[in-house]
Order: sequence, then C-alpha cells, then structure tokens
Amino acid sequence: MTLPTGHTVHAELPERSKRILAVLVQRYIEKGGPVSSLWLAQHGGFGVSSATVRNILASLEELGYVHHPHPSSGRVPTDRGYRTYVDLLLDSRSTADTSQDVEARLRQAGTVSDVLSNVSHELSRASHNLGFAMIPAVEGTFQHIEFVPLDGTTILVVVETDGDRVEHKVVDLGERVHRSELEQGANYLTSEFAGLPLWNVRATVSEQLRHQRMLYNQLLSRALRLASSTLEGMVPQNRLFLEGAGFLLDDIADDDGEDRVQFSTLRAMLSMIERKDKLVRLLNEYIEGHGLTVVIGTEHASPDMQDFSLIMSTYVDGDQTGSVGVIGPRRMRYSRTISAVDSMSLAVSRVLVAQGELASGRTHLPQPPEHDRRQQN
Repeated sequence: MTLPTGHTVHAELPERSKRILAVLVQRYIEKGGPVSSLWLAQHGGFGVSSATVRNILASLEELGYVHHPHPSSGRVPTDRGYRTYVDLLLDSRSTADTSQDVEARLRQAGTVSDVLSNVSHELSRASHNLGFAMIPAVEGTFQHIEFVPLDGTTILVVVETDGDRVEHKVVDLGERVHRSELEQGANYLTSEFAGLPLWNVRATVSEQLRHQRMLYNQLLSRALRLASSTLEGMVPQNRLFLEGAGFLLDDIADDDGEDRVQFSTLRAMLSMIERKDKLVRLLNEYIEGHGLTVVIGTEHASPDMQDFSLIMSTYVDGDQTGSVGVIGPRRMRYSRTISAVDSMSLAVSRVLVAQGELASGRTHLPQPPEHDRRQQN
C-alpha cells in the first residue's frame, strides 16, 4: 500500500487499545454518532468494565486518535484513528478476488473508454460513493510554443510536443500586438513549461487565467489566453470517468453533523467534479507506485480534498498504468470499499490485457503483472 508522505503507523498502541479503537471506528461508521464507553463495554466483547474502557479512550484521545465533539458525548475517530483502523483492515485482509459477473460485464464493453465508464459505475454502485476510472495519460509533453502575427488582430499559435506533434490554431486576439511582445510571451511560456506533461500545462494555464484579475502583467495575461485557446484542444477529453456524485448528498457530514460544513464540503467536491482537469491533477499525485493507495482527510496535500477519503488502485494496460477508485466522506465503509477497488483493479487489468491480446491476433491471454498489494511506506 502506498501511504502519504509523513504518515507513521503507531505500533506503540497496546493491542487492547487497538481493538477498542477499531470497534469504535466501525460503530461510528455504521451509526454516525459518538460512541460511548458504556456501549463499548457492553457490546465490544472486551471483557473489561466501562471504567477501564473509559480510561483507554482517555488515553486514545490524548494521543490524538479520537475526540469529543461535545463535552457530554461519546468519542468519534480523528483522521489518525481512521488511519489505524484502515491499517488494521489491510493487515488482516485476504488476497483480492473479483466477481465473475462484474468481469463478464466489463468484457462486453467494446473499447477501453467503455470498460472504464462501466468501472466507474460498478464502483459507485458497490461503495455508494463517487466512483472513478482514469485512462493513462498519453498526450505527451509540452516542448515549445510560438505566436506568429497574421493580418490585423489574428495570431497563429503553434504548439510543439515530443514525438514531433505540432498543433496550429488561428486566434483573434481582439487587439494589435507587436511581434516582439508576442515573442517575449512565447519565450516565457516555453521556458516555464517545457518538458511538463500537456495535462499539467493546460491545468496550470487554466488556473492562472481564472485569476487573471490578479495579473497586472498584460504581456503574461495575453500569452496565457493564446496558449489556453490552443492547449484546450490538445489534451484528450474523457480521460476521467466519474459516477455517483448523487451519493455525496446522502453521506457527507462532518463529525459534529453541522449542515454548514456539510454543504461547504459538498460544494468543494462538486467544483472539482465540474473541473475534471484539477481532479486529474490531484489523482496523478498518487499514481506513481503500483497497488493500493488509501488517503484519509488531512493526509491530502490539497485543502480541497481534506474532507474526503480516497481509495485508489492501479491497473495495467500493456506498458501503461491507469487508476480506478472511490472518493467519499471520511466516514465511509472502508472494508467494503477497499475490497471493491482492489478487486476491480485486477479485473480491469485482466480485461484490458485480454482485449489487447485479441486485437494483436494472439490467442494466448496471459495474466497481467501482479499488483504489489503490500507496498509499505
């Protein structure tokens, strides 16, 4: 499993404390309310008194694994508590298996895009959260951009990428610009972005344009507008398949159940769904290694994701690596979702490898490379 930078597994917890924490997290996931020491003592099967459980919870709270949403209530898990619970799940789970029915449905899809569209649907249905599948980036890297003045206010934008791919587009800038200013803008963008993936360049340019009210440099603002108009058509669309946004309405709430946090959290996620380029950029940060990745709440580097948990696994399609997964509230059913994502990544790999073998005319269908299911930080 790939873990976020800075994560530490707290092995110093006594075994009984881990067991009580695990039952508390499981109960909170199921019911959504604070869990009392009395309930844990009566239903947890620990064979200890309520006072003993209360002392252990006080210790767990001091260490940052649980907290009191209100002075008179029980405890709820923190992100650190969720992390310990998830690590215990991963340590005890068996090798992933796939549903033959799900794999059979995936094999009926005609193209890679069809397969991954079905995957996002299957994951959303299995987890009752936002399911996604992402095609490996194949658009290449940005190398050079040039702005050539034509008649009047029109500019020819030329973008060159690796592999000798060249894209041309004529853009009406709406104003006359001197050739030297166009050259300065193009030289700046080339020096700034050369060697970066096109999706990254496009997302960065779009982000800067959204804040162009803050851009007092007219030359830079103009260069960004010209670049964006051409880059928009160069990055493949539908690289990210999403389904299940409606489930976010059912489950998202903060630990205190305050509606104002619920709606701000939902708004942040819907904004990212609407702007897929930003979500793709965030997901690409976790796709470097093979296997399963679980990122919980504040473990995310991006503030936009810190109210959510991400469960993602890689799949292989020939020499390329893509990802499938689920995004949902921190209070998600981790055991069920981890199992669904893990098995789905194996199913997708098998289906796409089989499609590739059939397309190439070979009759033997080898299994895709085994995912590293135990990769640790």
